[in-house]
Amino acid sequence: MKNFKKELDKYLALYLVTDRSWCGETTLESQVEQAIKGGITCLQVREKYISDEQFIDIARPLQKLAEQYDIPFIINDNLNVFFKMDADGIHVGQDDLDSLETRELIGNDKILGVSVQTIEQALKAQSNGADYLGVGAIFSTDTKTDADKLEPQTLKEICEAVTIPVVAIGGINESNILELSDTSIKGVALVSAILSSQNIERSARFFRKTVEMIKNF
Repeated sequence: MKNFKKELDKYLALYLVTDRSWCGETTLESQVEQAIKGGITCLQVREKYISDEQFIDIARPLQKLAEQYDIPFIINDNLNVFFKMDADGIHVGQDDLDSLETRELIGNDKILGVSVQTIEQALKAQSNGADYLGVGAIFSTDTKTDADKLEPQTLKEICEAVTIPVVAIGGINESNILELSDTSIKGVALVSAILSSQNIERSARFFRKTVEMIKNF
């Protein structure tokens, strides 16, 4: 299996997090493939409140797509599923698995992402072995209603405080993404901005082009 950690910055540019509530009459597999064709560079499968078996059934075809298109496949906050699928990485939140314990369990070859909202949390996650940070919610979001809104200035300060890549997440859309231009992020993580689109491939292409411009700002 490919080691994506060697060029992780590149693979974090346009990070899609799944949410089946946006599937409508199509399938999550179809949505993800359209998003990959549009330019997403990393895929995280996020499922809550279902069994590990159901999680794996949903995630397996998505893992095959990620392998086919050569992008990292990340599991959200489920070590059992992560190990059973031999995923490329796992992402944990502040109220989920402990980042230090998770690193010890998964070893050094796998990707570990950690959600943070403060410089203190960011430095701790980095010290615990995180490979990248998910910082947010940057803007108001319906995807995670319990997420506190974070000021772009705090995002910038977190980017400056750590040496690992930072990905902005939360409420990012076509009308506000350029507000992140002066923050030193390595990428953006999106859910509804891509998955709710009438043309997923075109939306992904727009965000990929825009985030590359932001990274070179």
